[in-house]
Amino acid sequence: MVLRISVLKHFAKNSYKFKVKNIWNNVDETYIRSYANLSRLSPQEVTDILKMNEFTKEFEGSNSIKSYDSNQLASNNPIEDTRSEAKCLLTNGILFGIFDGHGGNACAQVVCKRLLSYIAVSLTSSNILQTFLESLISGKNLELLETFNDKTKFINELNEIYKTSFIDFIKYILTNYKKEFQVQTAIENAFLRLDNDISDEALNAKGKNIIRTLSIAMSGAVAAVAHIDGPHLHVANVGDCQVVLGVASENNGWLAKMMSVEHNTDNHAEVERIFSEHPANERSTVIKMERLLGQLAPLRSLGDFRYKWSSEVLNEKVVPFYGENVIPPDYYTPPYLTAKPEIKYHKLRPQDKFLIIASDGLWDLISPLEAVRLVGEHMSGKVTLSPLRLPQKNMKLSDINKMLLQRKEGLKKKPLDANAATHLIRNALGGTEYGIDHVKISKILTLPSEVVRLFRDDITVTVAYMDSEFLRHYP
Repeated sequence: MVLRISVLKHFAKNSYKFKVKNIWNNVDETYIRSYANLSRLSPQEVTDILKMNEFTKEFEGSNSIKSYDSNQLASNNPIEDTRSEAKCLLTNGILFGIFDGHGGNACAQVVCKRLLSYIAVSLTSSNILQTFLESLISGKNLELLETFNDKTKFINELNEIYKTSFIDFIKYILTNYKKEFQVQTAIENAFLRLDNDISDEALNAKGKNIIRTLSIAMSGAVAAVAHIDGPHLHVANVGDCQVVLGVASENNGWLAKMMSVEHNTDNHAEVERIFSEHPANERSTVIKMERLLGQLAPLRSLGDFRYKWSSEVLNEKVVPFYGENVIPPDYYTPPYLTAKPEIKYHKLRPQDKFLIIASDGLWDLISPLEAVRLVGEHMSGKVTLSPLRLPQKNMKLSDINKMLLQRKEGLKKKPLDANAATHLIRNALGGTEYGIDHVKISKILTLPSEVVRLFRDDITVTVAYMDSEFLRHYP
């Protein structure tokens, strides 16, 4: 057993994206107990841990989004997942993003803070964007986004670098602005431009900023971002974060509409795309052991420039800091990796009730359809967590009776958590066909830090709720 754990720890440490579910399926209870022989957590202690990072935001006024719940549960220390949500102040859009880092959390932290701004300016009309640019240059700082639950800040030196890159991007947009632009193209350009800026910032850095920007460029992040404006939903993703739309069916059931595409070796079209971009004699090396060049599990990501820069650049700029092993084996025809997102569009309808965005730490444990079913049941049961209030005065007795019947039905599904993201995480960790297994969750949450990564990944979840009445009456 000592040999087994050492091999697993070595694999987890040296793989840029370690797939937890492959290990979890082969681990028995005896193995868990031998490495997690700790005192069992009480139900309240479990709840306190699960609720530690939860957040809820409700939106006022006429909008297609009523509210959202988010939460995170760390496996890595520090956590490599990040999340961001924002309301666009120069347009009517709302943005939700989840970012899963690998090779460290540096790239994910930077992308999380910057990408939504890049998308927001890409979707702003030229006259408003010109005004925003002038305020940015003059230091008046007209607000672009209203962010929520944002607790991270950059150091001043990096802030100045990022501001310069951002101003250059806005100037580029204004120079190349087209009245009839496509939202999909604008979002795609935002992803690619930010990735290019991360590259340029690392290659052109001076002094102490060299190692700072290089650490960001050498680590990587996969991403899923949803932009909602009225009934218009666009989802862009690179890598293996997934987005699913919960749709109410006619028979009081739930349907799961996938709004993202996984970019890994399970996606045969993605594998063929990579094969087509490199010579035929590299087919046996470009994808090896279900990884890009035998190392990276996601086949698209931001950052990860050790798979994008030429050998000459890597030798000149990176090898002096990271050593020769930073260059992957069989590195002949870079770039092998792209940050180009796949983008899906959907026009929201009244039956589209919520959107779930999550890192693969959740999807390793439950399916998208199961997640939709859990949130759907949570919607029904959540109303029982607060006192009954009539939504309006002078209601008909028949309408009140209908509300009481719905509440009675909801009591059968009364959840432990008011926050839907917490509800998903709890069920992912301890759900069984008979309900929540507290012992199972307690064991998972008490795994020692040196082995927990072998059993589960960081989990980050956002659940955004649609306003059905707004969508029903939208012109």
